[in-house]
Amino acid sequence: MNEERRRELAQFLRDRRAGLLRAEHGLPPIGSRTMGLRREEVAAFAAVSVTWYTWLEQGRDINASRQVLESIGRVLRLTAAEQAYVLALGGHGAVPAGGPATIEDMPPHLQALLDAWDFPAFAVAPDWNIAGWNSAYEGLYSHISEVDPDGRNLLWLVFTDPQLRQMLPDWDTTSRNFVAEFRAEAGLRLGSEAHTALVDRLAGASAEFASIWAERVVLNFSSRRRVFIHPQVGELVFEQHRLVPSDVPDLHFVLYVPTAGTPTRERLAELSAQSAASAG
Repeated sequence: MNEERRRELAQFLRDRRAGLLRAEHGLPPIGSRTMGLRREEVAAFAAVSVTWYTWLEQGRDINASRQVLESIGRVLRLTAAEQAYVLALGGHGAVPAGGPATIEDMPPHLQALLDAWDFPAFAVAPDWNIAGWNSAYEGLYSHISEVDPDGRNLLWLVFTDPQLRQMLPDWDTTSRNFVAEFRAEAGLRLGSEAHTALVDRLAGASAEFASIWAERVVLNFSSRRRVFIHPQVGELVFEQHRLVPSDVPDLHFVLYVPTAGTPTRERLAELSAQSAASAG
């Protein structure tokens, strides 16, 4: 476990311990304080020594087995996403730490798959760089083709591109979800040069990102409703889904499906017609 992952694990455990309700663990208040367990209480419930747990929360260089981290996670009432994050920080994640952070070239057969999708779709690498997209996505977010490759990162664009921000009426919720999902996927890569550089760059460019990142919220990706306000055709409403190609699992496809009962399909067709007329 590298130093940055140890520090992150320590702070994450401290934050979650401080947020626990004592009554839910059958413990009385400490004076007027009803929130937060003591380290010795967590250690007792998890069946580990107080000294060892203290060292873990201090970020010391100790080995934590999967079984012990899972036991601590149960005491801290971690969600499935938070438990997976803790395991990844402890070196027990499913993604190899040495895997590529980004995809330099979109595999042609996967670009062809994106192109065959009728609705907006794009592919993201583990560092959330956008590796490829289809024409429908470019119709939705025309700026994507103009962005320098170094800035073609989904988080970077969400927090720094005013055009994209204007298109998202629920930007506050969307941005928070993205940061929480990115953190959930970052576990084993935390502390790598590329990951640190990206987070530092984002924090330097956006105080909002820095504030949300410091909250340490962790969420797994979930299919959900996405709303865009397009400058030419107005409101577009989609269901957002994600697929992982089995032959290149480091790439994730994000696919948008027009929501039934909305004029989204028709408005996408209008956008496509406008684009074809401009090209002609």
